[in-house]
Amino acid sequence: MSQSKEILFAQTLEAVRLKAKEQGGYVGEDQVREAFAEQNLSEEQLQMVFDYLVKHKVGIGKPVDPDEYLTDREKNYLQDYLDDIAALPVYSQGEMEAFTLSAMAGEPEAQQKLVQSRLREVADIARLYAGQGVLLEDLIGEGNLALTAGVSMLGSLEQPSEADGMLAKLMMDAMEDYIRENAANEKTDRKITDKVNLVADKARELAEELHRKVTPEELAQESELSLRTILDACRMSGYKIEDIHNESNGL
Repeated sequence: MSQSKEILFAQTLEAVRLKAKEQGGYVGEDQVREAFAEQNLSEEQLQMVFDYLVKHKVGIGKPVDPDEYLTDREKNYLQDYLDDIAALPVYSQGEMEAFTLSAMAGEPEAQQKLVQSRLREVADIARLYAGQGVLLEDLIGEGNLALTAGVSMLGSLEQPSEADGMLAKLMMDAMEDYIRENAANEKTDRKITDKVNLVADKARELAEELHRKVTPEELAQESELSLRTILDACRMSGYKIEDIHNESNGL
């Protein structure tokens, strides 16, 4: 694909994911085909799109089962969490509307009751984001924080009826942000690991030739690696690369 086609593809894919979000976590196969119709994708390429969507928990034709992505540990945590909040009072629709109005006016007790009444909703939303490289308990934690912060922001709304949507969006945004941050950290960690492994492999090869540990300077001279890359890898590994002798660290 050319760069412009790649951008269009990415934008279309994101639009399909947003449509699925609006529809409860799924899209129809015909909706996907229609969205990509102008890009003339082959059946193989479309299948890759379907596979990508399913991998990211977008159902094709029907919602995915959220619990399918939970580990046994997460299922146990979820059950413990639900057991803990089961004893909390359940409020009527009228009571919830009254709490919302009071929370909008800054009433702390009403805000607390709104938080308690939505703790199960936090778990329900977190289940939808499970299986994306983060723990369910962390997603629930992020959702709870967003919910607690959100009830103190209700004063910015014009109508109480807007509260449900606002709080749900804040919780979802918090979980999505957490997933993105975790993915970025994992990418950084992989880059560090790859760099350390590359330098370690090159150091081992040279050490085997010389029958001794090598210095960073020697390795830079005898390989395509820069001295900065080698020194960075040494630092990142805590100066634990076995075949590199570093005088400044007594190795």
